[in-house]
Amino acid sequence: MSLIHVPRPPKSAMNPDRPASGLLKAQIRHLHAAHRNLPLRYRTDIYVNAIKTEGEAAEYIRQVTEGILAAHLAATRKRARSAVRHKRTIATATAAGTTGAEKTSAGKGKQSGKVKRGQ
Repeated sequence: MSLIHVPRPPKSAMNPDRPASGLLKAQIRHLHAAHRNLPLRYRTDIYVNAIKTEGEAAEYIRQVTEGILAAHLAATRKRARSAVRHKRTIATATAAGTTGAEKTSAGKGKQSGKVKRGQ
């Protein structure tokens, strides 16, 4: 495989005060659509129609991306905890040799060998 040389962009490539281009505004619209589906604690308080410059767009994109990644990480951890709890419950029931339903119904109707006081 051959190595492809990519030249460094000039210093003028990123100007935070330059007006946002149509491509950047389209990206903001797409991110905003994804942003609306996030839980409230992961949302930003930036009003997207107020974004006018590349610097403002970069800040919004950074915050939304961090929110999406944080929400994904939290959901992954929650699924992992749920799976571990479920496996632990099944393993405990299997180790005991019965399921929870059999345990409760097995105790009914048994006579105790102990004598009750006062009889």
